[in-house]
Amino acid sequence: MEYMLITLAFSVLAGLLMSRVAKLVNLPAVTAYLIAGLCIGPFLLGRLGIRGIGFSTLEDVDSFSIISQGALGFIAFEIGNEFRLRDLKSMGKSAITIGILQAVITTIIVDIALIALHFFNPSLISLSSALTLGSIAAATAPAATLMVVKQYKAEGPMTKLLLMVVAIDDAVGLVLFSISFGVATALETGAISFIGVVLEPLLEIILSCLLGVVGGCSLNALEKYFHSRSKRMSLAVAFVFLTVGISLLEFTIGGVHIGFSLLLVCMIEGTVFCNINETSEEIMERVDGWTGPLNMLFFVLSGAELNLNVVSNPLVLSVGIVFILFRSLGKISGAWLSCKMEKTSNTIQKYLGITLLPQAGVALGMALQARILCDGEIVRNVVLFAVLVYELVGPTLTKWSLLRAGEIKTEGRSNARKPNVKDNKPGMTIN
Repeated sequence: MEYMLITLAFSVLAGLLMSRVAKLVNLPAVTAYLIAGLCIGPFLLGRLGIRGIGFSTLEDVDSFSIISQGALGFIAFEIGNEFRLRDLKSMGKSAITIGILQAVITTIIVDIALIALHFFNPSLISLSSALTLGSIAAATAPAATLMVVKQYKAEGPMTKLLLMVVAIDDAVGLVLFSISFGVATALETGAISFIGVVLEPLLEIILSCLLGVVGGCSLNALEKYFHSRSKRMSLAVAFVFLTVGISLLEFTIGGVHIGFSLLLVCMIEGTVFCNINETSEEIMERVDGWTGPLNMLFFVLSGAELNLNVVSNPLVLSVGIVFILFRSLGKISGAWLSCKMEKTSNTIQKYLGITLLPQAGVALGMALQARILCDGEIVRNVVLFAVLVYELVGPTLTKWSLLRAGEIKTEGRSNARKPNVKDNKPGMTIN
């Protein structure tokens, strides 16, 4: 236990120190935390085998997974705060349309590319794995996106739309993966399961939404009995942890697997709470302040989980490069087309797709499930390679896009040791 605490402290310190280095070259803090995790992970510093200093094995990293799950819960809870009725009235329809359409287009484009690769060289990838990877391509990482938005205090129509779209991605990605994975399994077994393809994913979405609604309403009901800021914040924190814990439960009823989507549950909980509670904005701000170290740990641990062994496999590199190139094409072109259909501004049409490139936890979870396919290990390793690239490059691209869109400003306090700056001034830089 004592070594676990030392490891956690060392992880935070590594993230903090790397963030200083990243600041010198204008990299987002998220990228710094990921690189810090990579440095103290099993493939670099962890090789020394010194307990408390780094992670010796991937199993060591996995032993801290509860922290990652908790952090994801808070990230989703905060994203739910973006779904306020006043914003939904103005861009709710656009967010839903763009969220669904760009995910579907991405899946189709990646499917076409990987199926063509299969027919060109069947030894590289099977047809079932090609279909599965296409659906995994739809998933976007909300955590990295939100952290970039928070760090640079991005604000504007594209930022609001972006946060809504990445939230919708989880539900859309779940449906697309379930359908594609069901078809892929049928190709290998010769039997299509209605329960696996339709019923289970539908139940997961419905039950996740219901649990989120119950959580949001319950939090609002109990919050009225507490008046101090610290107690109300503590109540919100407790509810997020409770929701995360329940979301991780799985059980089977009558041969039907019942589970929840952690991201969807916590997002709905945050959405419901922020729309029915008058003081939700103040509570959200205090929760956000409390979760800073937790979010940092999440990305450091995510970096430590990045498996560098995948880059030594030529087969994984070949399929992985095709996957990355065509997924990027799908996200950018899909976002552009759907934004054009919704008649958004030229700026949003141009840059939104780039901000949707980061990919992490949700995709890895899907890839883990796909390991039962005949070459499922290829699917897992290709996704691991893609995550390695996207997690290191994606946050920087998100920052660049938000800068080009004019939604990152130099307002606010960039240094706690200096007076607050209220107005933009010539010569100021964004750190």
